[in-house]
Amino acid sequence: LLILVLLGTVTFGIIEGHVLGWTSGVIVGCFAVAACSSAVLAWYELRRDEPLLDPRFFGSVPFTVAVVCAVIAFAATGGFLFLNTLYLQEVRGLSPLGAGLMLIPMAVASACSAPVSGRLVAARGTRMPLITGGVGIAAGGVLLLDVGPDTPFTYLGTAYLVFGVGFGLVNAPITNAAVSGMPRTQAGLASAMASTGRQVGTALGVAVSGAIAFSGRVGTVADDLSATARPFWMVVTSCGVAIAVLAYLATGAWAERTAVRTRDRVESRSGSWTA
Repeated sequence: LLILVLLGTVTFGIIEGHVLGWTSGVIVGCFAVAACSSAVLAWYELRRDEPLLDPRFFGSVPFTVAVVCAVIAFAATGGFLFLNTLYLQEVRGLSPLGAGLMLIPMAVASACSAPVSGRLVAARGTRMPLITGGVGIAAGGVLLLDVGPDTPFTYLGTAYLVFGVGFGLVNAPITNAAVSGMPRTQAGLASAMASTGRQVGTALGVAVSGAIAFSGRVGTVADDLSATARPFWMVVTSCGVAIAVLAYLATGAWAERTAVRTRDRVESRSGSWTA
């Protein structure tokens, strides 16, 4: 219930903020309720023998970065799919089927790069594929900044392809970073928390992209979506850069020490459960 209240109020506040006003009582109240819900959730889970979301896991820098990167990557992707679907249909006049076919390069690139990322993680660890994936997402965002009403479809396909490669590369290292260093008995919970980050990111990405793209709209969607969506592509670029930077910070010796300390604390708590 606390998670439902937290995500519901945050999502509603982001979507309706530009309509009702960011300083309106309803929007401020939504974010206040969200803040209270998150605080109560952390307090409650710390006192549970078997928590749904264990706040202690966030003492591990690799785990924390994995969850944050999951939220960021999937927020960028949720917004990417939402705005490009609207752009292709409302601005370029494609049918829903045509818009879906135009997005195939992104899907194929993601599907092909995901197993490559898994092999890279097994051979060299999480740093290189996660950094490369972040760079790919950032590059896709940069390419989409120049999209207009008459952009060639070949250019669009290239931008979608680049973004898809980046997105496909980040998934395997996110999961690996989330479970690595955790006790085997808690690996399922750690992986589930990272997966939750993905779902939260998708929901927030759709909300944020819509709030950004439509906050300054004065005409129809077809008239100005290309221009009003540009700030979100800047956000996508920033998301890719953030993933690359976080990946570098989370794979050093200091980060590994935090993972070891967290594992020891979690194992100690698991021992008390058994006793």
